[in-house]
Amino acid sequence: MSIKWMKAAAIRAGKTMAQTAIATIGTATLMSSVDWRMVASASLLAGALSLLTSLAGLPEVKE
Repeated sequence: MSIKWMKAAAIRAGKTMAQTAIATIGTATLMSSVDWRMVASASLLAGALSLLTSLAGLPEVKE
């Protein structure tokens, strides 16, 4: 794993986590009813899964 791969995988995981957080927050009808622990948990899990998926290869990193 090169530095280039690690940067690309981190960027991809960060984007995935942000998308998951937005989708999870969007399911609450009121901001006061958002379960922030669930948002954090789902986002972290999505980030971890993204990193694992990146092990199969990243098209933006050609080595």
